[in-house]
Amino acid sequence: MTDAPLRSSPLALTVLSLLHYQPLHPYGMQRLIKQWGKDQVVNVNQRASIYRTIERLLSAGLVEVHEVGRDQQYAERTLYKVTESGRRVTREWLLDMLGTPKQEFPQFPVALSFALMLTPDEALAVLEQRAGIVARTLAQLDAASAGEGDEGLSRVVMLETEYQRTMAAAELRWLTLVVEDLRAGRFTWSWEELTALAGPSSPLDE
Repeated sequence: MTDAPLRSSPLALTVLSLLHYQPLHPYGMQRLIKQWGKDQVVNVNQRASIYRTIERLLSAGLVEVHEVGRDQQYAERTLYKVTESGRRVTREWLLDMLGTPKQEFPQFPVALSFALMLTPDEALAVLEQRAGIVARTLAQLDAASAGEGDEGLSRVVMLETEYQRTMAAAELRWLTLVVEDLRAGRFTWSWEELTALAGPSSPLDE
């Protein structure tokens, strides 16, 4: 099978990377992802998404069937392995994802851009709620990192957790500042003031 253009994705990179270790079937991939804690950075809640990704990789010639296992206790299971093209593309994707920031569109900044539709009290309540959740997430990431060394293998296998912890800590600091300003009344607005921006001389009309 010849190579075909295929866009990179977190799940596709994950599947290809796992197959560098050994041939696997989709259930085994999902289990390993969860055992290794990679489900914190790639969504594998639905095994069907793994099957769809494998089909894409098969069509592109990046993986191939290794064998079809048959066991009386289980349904037929197809094991997949990475091809040489798959090894090359995995490296290309990995270097690109690590080295080149991408324009991503997460939900939170979008919601922040329309926070003006809430009252300051409503914004305070919902951001306090988010801060509490982020604080708990940060505590969980700290627990996951506990006992890990600063050097060598233990750190490299936990780099995504280290990054997540750094991002969560930064978000919590920012949320705390915004919440404090809202609570103290230093940060406020009214719908009437904001709708006035849509008047004839508003920049929105330009």
